[in-house]
Amino acid sequence: MAWLEYDPAESANQLWCLRNGAPLQVTAPDFSIRSGINGYGGGALCLDGPRAFVVESADQQIQQVDCNTGARSRLTCEPDARFGGLVWDPVRCRILAVCERLKHGQVEAQQLVAIDPETGRVGVLASGEDFYGAPVLSQNGCQLSWVTWSLPDMPWLFSRLWRAQVNQGGTLASPCPMDTPRPASVQQPLFVEDRLVALSDHQGWWQPYDVSAEADSIQWQALTNRQADHANAPWQLQESHSVALPGKAWARVIYHQGTAELWLCDGSGEHRLAERFVDFRALQQKAGRILCIGKRPDALDSVLDIDPATGAVTLLAGGEQPLGAGGCVSPELLRFTAANGMGITGFFYRPVRHDPGHDNGLTSPDLPPVIIRVHGGPSSAAYPVFDPQVQFWVQHGLAVLDVNYRGSTGFGREFRLALAGNWGEADVEDMCAAVAYLKGHGLADHRRAFIQGRSAGGFTVLMAMMETGVFKAGASLFGVSDPARLRSQTHRFESGYLDWLLGDPDQHRDRWQQRTPVLQAHRITAPVIFYQGGQDQVVVPAQTDTMVAALKASGQAPAYHYFPEEGHGFRSASRQAFLLASLLRFYQDHC
Repeated sequence: MAWLEYDPAESANQLWCLRNGAPLQVTAPDFSIRSGINGYGGGALCLDGPRAFVVESADQQIQQVDCNTGARSRLTCEPDARFGGLVWDPVRCRILAVCERLKHGQVEAQQLVAIDPETGRVGVLASGEDFYGAPVLSQNGCQLSWVTWSLPDMPWLFSRLWRAQVNQGGTLASPCPMDTPRPASVQQPLFVEDRLVALSDHQGWWQPYDVSAEADSIQWQALTNRQADHANAPWQLQESHSVALPGKAWARVIYHQGTAELWLCDGSGEHRLAERFVDFRALQQKAGRILCIGKRPDALDSVLDIDPATGAVTLLAGGEQPLGAGGCVSPELLRFTAANGMGITGFFYRPVRHDPGHDNGLTSPDLPPVIIRVHGGPSSAAYPVFDPQVQFWVQHGLAVLDVNYRGSTGFGREFRLALAGNWGEADVEDMCAAVAYLKGHGLADHRRAFIQGRSAGGFTVLMAMMETGVFKAGASLFGVSDPARLRSQTHRFESGYLDWLLGDPDQHRDRWQQRTPVLQAHRITAPVIFYQGGQDQVVVPAQTDTMVAALKASGQAPAYHYFPEEGHGFRSASRQAFLLASLLRFYQDHC
């Protein structure tokens, strides 16, 4: 088996494998593996025995890597293409993938392709749709299923499941859309022999269904009555939150109030597995055992081998506890109510109690200051997994609250779609409600509440700073400040997203005006600090440059840190350390 592991010292994703029961790094430190499709990638690795096929981060081409020796060779040579969503076809000995075609550096189209592992020749299997994802083969190789979606939709809003026969020459015959009973988001198709199973939220939750064609109709038969999301939003290709096991059993991830649970469903009922872990990704099975990435609140990500028969969990790699046993602050689930009556959840981290004689600039006999963190997306979520940044803050005397505001994923379709047209309003209300909850329950000092967010979360930060007066200071990490300008500059994947979040700009001009922080900079009077990467293709540097200039023009003195070599999210260990140190000084100065 093999997996990818991020090395912050080298800012690189490296290939690792298990050899003689021990993890071994296969690729060199200067070689990084990452797909850039849709800006967020996914599916940058597939295996054929000891051969690995990976997407090189630098040029987005596929290389072959020998897991025994580390020797690698270039497979594809398509300078105007990017690859991702790799799947090995063992019947025809080829790679299936999603290919993104570029013209003058801009994405022109996507295709579902097959790649010859000996020659690198790329053959098109399907084209004509705006986006492709999740290709999966039946065990006998005779059927292929995949997902498509079209602009302006995101894949967690509306998407479509397809099924086709694969003929002897490897091309597709009679592709058929397997439409849901009503418009929905579908994801993660799987074949169990010739049965097609997929997740759909047409009944309000991403639940598993048996999908079949009967006469002139498509049948979707629910495989569970549990009303819960069985996956999170498909920001990346080739996510896997369920796996079929021998004996008609299944292992499935179920999200409950922001925490993932792993459940075994077999003839005897449902049984929870690996209860110490709070999130699970990349589920696979080998010889009836479950292989996956598991996450805990107190340890680094782990590669796990789970025996469904006994529930025994074997740690294959990772799982280190950087703060030692008992040294990590655990999250506490908080529940409060949004203005529209919806239930909101968050994960609260209490600060570590320091010796009263130790002056760290933040300790006091009063309630602690608090950072309210806004996750990105905004259609993403906060999870109670180990986060070194959270542990850094609590070790320095600050409380932290991660909020799953309206629009977050993992809480059903209605909750996720509640942000439609309401971005910059509903999320801000929920951030303010979080501070009110902390005040009412004596958990933190509401007079020293800070708000911090990255990407779309940075937009919420700026809106909260100008709307509410609730927050003493704010931090925007590569955050959105000019939605209209971003609408014309962002990448193809999210090119229709802003219209969904804010409404059609021609029909809602006043809304766009009022929710454009760069045009409302004069309403921000509290301190703000900004961070931006020069290579960011999602939230381009001009977003932060113009916001900082607008604040200065209105008489403010924002702090601004710009890193030319960083992208959408800082990958360098030294940059991450600098970000934490400078943010700590910023919060201390305004406590």
